[in-house]
Amino acid sequence: MHQNLPVSLFTTEQVRRLDQAVIRSGIPGIKLMKRAGYAAFQKILSYWPGKPLTVFCGSGNNGGDGYIVAALAAEGRLPVRVVQLNSPGKLHGDARTAFQYARDAGVPMVPFSDCLDLSTGVVVDAMLGTGFSGEVREPFAQAIRLINQSGLPVVALDVPSGLCANTGAANEPAVEANLTVTFIALKQGLFTGRGPALCGELVCSDLRVSEQILATEPHPACRLELDPLRATLLVPRRRDAHKGDFGHVLIIGGDHGFGGAVSMVAEAALRVGAGLVSVATRPEHVAALLGRRPELMVRGVTSGQLLLPLLARATVLVVGPGLGRSPWSEQLLQQALAAQLPMILDADALNILSEGRLAPRHLSSNWIITPHPGEAARLLGITVQDIEADRFAAVRALQKIFQCAVVLKGAGSLVCHDPGLPVGVCSGGNPGMASGGMGDILSGIVGGLVAQQLSPDKALPLAVCLHAEAADRAAADGGERGILATDLLGQLRQLVNP
Repeated sequence: MHQNLPVSLFTTEQVRRLDQAVIRSGIPGIKLMKRAGYAAFQKILSYWPGKPLTVFCGSGNNGGDGYIVAALAAEGRLPVRVVQLNSPGKLHGDARTAFQYARDAGVPMVPFSDCLDLSTGVVVDAMLGTGFSGEVREPFAQAIRLINQSGLPVVALDVPSGLCANTGAANEPAVEANLTVTFIALKQGLFTGRGPALCGELVCSDLRVSEQILATEPHPACRLELDPLRATLLVPRRRDAHKGDFGHVLIIGGDHGFGGAVSMVAEAALRVGAGLVSVATRPEHVAALLGRRPELMVRGVTSGQLLLPLLARATVLVVGPGLGRSPWSEQLLQQALAAQLPMILDADALNILSEGRLAPRHLSSNWIITPHPGEAARLLGITVQDIEADRFAAVRALQKIFQCAVVLKGAGSLVCHDPGLPVGVCSGGNPGMASGGMGDILSGIVGGLVAQQLSPDKALPLAVCLHAEAADRAAADGGERGILATDLLGQLRQLVNP
């Protein structure tokens, strides 16, 4: 859980500039470092009072923060030791001053080569910090493996060592923290990719940096929050409203053996309030879909031509779930693209487009595409590893190519709908969502919201947050393991009626 965090997210370069701006304003760097160490130490005391500390320190300012924590522990008569990854001779500036402070406080210090065991207390990671990217070198890699294998609680200062705070990428090994205390401002990479898994609980201390200084850097990303979105976008309905006021979603997909995908999309669209929902699918799925949800209108279609009368009645299309890649699939997608309606493109619709077998006649700002990393990689002609190496760059590249709203799904889903605006980052959700059908539920939510006259730039962030919160509530009901996509449906109805 991340509570009471700021909304704005920054790059590591921006936070470095903010740090320098604070120093230029008259606050010495060592004073900022002492504020960081104090904030971290107080948080450690609140979680693990009286526990001995082992502080792993590197040679940069992150190591300096660690030396401050160690000094404060010694002054408080708490058992503490520092494990040095670099010799003190490599310390410079404020980090060296912090080292001297810890030495004068009587903190025992040993080189990493003499660190024989980690068997008790709390480990503090102050090794690599925000300047890290790329491969973890020795002896840091060995130290990280030792920390992760210790089974002890781990607190990371500013960022877990081995995680790129700019992108959320991490090449193993990387510290697996229980708690990360980050400083001045939130770094965007803490919330996506490997960030959420490595940070554990995240808290932020602004070190009393003024709002005026923080405002000098425009934030390139922001955390998406459900409650403000709901309050703004899910307004009360008029008492004389009728189903025609809330749109008609047409879902196109469900090739042989994949009727469940369109079923889940359809029910999610209904549960978030779409007025009417139709499904165009293989004829053999019609009976099952109507049996499960009689509120649907389901039509069996054997060719793209049979789709035309259904398209004429639709407000918004959801194309791709269970669509397959057969000639039937391509015919349906081709007709959908020609309709020039607001459209959510997911799953096999994206795969067909990525294969170049079907070129859209135009790109439309009223599209929404919802790829997972594999689909995103195919659309961009790169690897999944390339996507995960910089998810922010990937989602912006997709938006630039398709000129529409994009969500890049995954841990810390990213939403981008305008190159000039911050990327939205969803910090909700849980590992229980790693099961079949979750993407279909999201597509249905988006389609249902667009049907209710929400523009893509508003519908997509709200949908992503509703999806994540529904999954979190399902996990709270019975645990993460074993959550089914359809478990989110009941939660959705409650969430859209706050």
